[in-house]
Amino acid sequence: QLQFVESGGGLVQPGGSLRLSCAASGFTFSSAFMSWVRQAPGKGPESVSVINTDGDYTRYADSVKGRFTISRDNAKNTLYLQMNNLKPEDTALYYCVKWNYGPRDWGHGTQVTVSS
Repeated sequence: QLQFVESGGGLVQPGGSLRLSCAASGFTFSSAFMSWVRQAPGKGPESVSVINTDGDYTRYADSVKGRFTISRDNAKNTLYLQMNNLKPEDTALYYCVKWNYGPRDWGHGTQVTVSS
């Protein structure tokens, strides 16, 4: 079955950086659009970024543009999210998601907390 193993979350001070990774299995990763979706306490899910199969098309939520970079390594079946200049409002559970005109299959998430 589909499996997503997210890692890289943690506690970081404002202005700091983190790199999230998602090791995917159980499907043809190289044929799937992928996304990072986050959910903060008391809020609905937000698609942070989406990447196409080859990695040559990406899009970002306005809230993270210029600070976050999504990428993928199809040879390793792994999705990444480089997060720079983190802000307290980036605090959320970050999910690796298989995307097909919307979120379809979700990982368990990795917690990112931005606080001084």
